[in-house]
Amino acid sequence: MSRSERKWDHIRYALESEQKRYSAFEDIQFIHQSVPEINVEDIRLDHKIGELRLSSPIFINAMTGGGDEKTYRINKEFAMVAKMTGLAMAVGSQMSAIKDESQRYTYEVVRKENPNGIIIANLGSEATPEHAKRAIEMIEANALQLHLNVVQELTMPEGDRDFTGVLRRIEAIMKEVDVPVIVKEVGFGMARETITELSEIGVSFVDVGGTGGTNFAEIENKRRERSLSFFNNWGIPTPTSILEAVDVANHPSVIGSGGVRSSLDIAKCIALGADAVGIAGLFLKVLLDSGMEALQAEIALLHHELSFIMAAMGAKTISDLKNAPLMISGSTYHWLNQRGINTAKYSQR
Repeated sequence: MSRSERKWDHIRYALESEQKRYSAFEDIQFIHQSVPEINVEDIRLDHKIGELRLSSPIFINAMTGGGDEKTYRINKEFAMVAKMTGLAMAVGSQMSAIKDESQRYTYEVVRKENPNGIIIANLGSEATPEHAKRAIEMIEANALQLHLNVVQELTMPEGDRDFTGVLRRIEAIMKEVDVPVIVKEVGFGMARETITELSEIGVSFVDVGGTGGTNFAEIENKRRERSLSFFNNWGIPTPTSILEAVDVANHPSVIGSGGVRSSLDIAKCIALGADAVGIAGLFLKVLLDSGMEALQAEIALLHHELSFIMAAMGAKTISDLKNAPLMISGSTYHWLNQRGINTAKYSQR
């Protein structure tokens, strides 16, 4: 099977798969503030994360490209929506276009349609500094995602089996490129140990990519003759992974993603410590089912609702929301307790 065929397989299976609501977000509850002393009109959603200034904490996370005309149209329409709404946008892995120049147009369209927006390039952890430079140049990227997808590769019939030298390659790329580098998981979450290793080599941005959204183990298992079903429930939920990340001393800036489906999920990610929130599956479904106008309306609604949640918590800015008091219960509390992470500090802010 060619890379372009596999790209479309991923999209098709992701849309066909039932989006299971993971309970971890239900373990997080805001502590209501009856006197917030705030005017909704004064609330600001713009936010700076490292070197990137965002008009919204929400961005369109990496999805596709390199799948001929079908993924070209998806990226084109996402780029147009990103331009209309002011959201940053990440493309899917560009390795297919690096290995096959005929696929470049499926990525280049993003910058063509959104010449002044924040666009994030994307490659796997097998990439070299030369690959990284080509990916950035291809879309005039403002940042570069390097994704970690060990479980997906292990489950993929034709996937990689050698995962040595990842930290060394990431470090080499950071030294050679002149845009921020974001290290991202693809749906299995990041543990404190991983964040520590990345921090020690100088990584300043991580996207935890937790469980609860598109399950690439399930997708790849559908393409196998014998399923590796033990990977279908593998990983760390997004809220838990954010809390693991921010427990690391001098941790990198944290992006929360994986199973984020509502304004309340977005608010919870930020209050747990995320600086920004990436959404992929929800936006893809709305776009393909209902079109660009519907997706634009969905994003406007998320912003509107997020402002209301911030008003209820007395948070005028995204930074204020990061200090909102909340309770952590259920399996998330049990996990964090076993990991030695203090949950009381979140309820006693």
